[in-house]
Amino acid sequence: MKERCRAIRLLLLDVDGVLTDGRIVYDDHGVETKAFDVKDGHGLKLLQRAGVRIGIITGRQSRLVEVRAAELGIDILHQGIKDKLVPYRGILAELGLTDAEVAYVGDDVVDLPILRRVGFAATVADAAEDVKPHVHYVCRRPGGRGAVREVCDLLLKESGAWTAVTARYFEGG
Repeated sequence: MKERCRAIRLLLLDVDGVLTDGRIVYDDHGVETKAFDVKDGHGLKLLQRAGVRIGIITGRQSRLVEVRAAELGIDILHQGIKDKLVPYRGILAELGLTDAEVAYVGDDVVDLPILRRVGFAATVADAAEDVKPHVHYVCRRPGGRGAVREVCDLLLKESGAWTAVTARYFEGG
């Protein structure tokens, strides 16, 4: 696990069911809402502080995802994607990375083509059961409820970067 985590330079995420709980909620005017967990966001910022890039590849298109990505400084954003391998390959080529340098968190069978390639594959506790046998790590937390933070913390701790990126929170006690 340590070797896999040390190699990671990029974390890619699905949205619905990973960064959110998977529910799609519409109000009476047809306006979509999504809920994002602030702890997931802080975990992503910690990972960025350790030099890991963050990206999103999602099958749906949502202005809310654009807003959340911008808030978190995520500049790799691909929405409305039917074949996630297409942008995945493009991202690797653009950044000069190999599969072994990428972590991916997905929750359903549409994510399997990437999950089965990356150096570190993770899924959420409430993922589709057919996904779980194909990943290196199954989170204890469900999607949209801290699973992404769990992955970020794991990557930071297993790679040895945790102490450096969190030192300011523990100093001066």
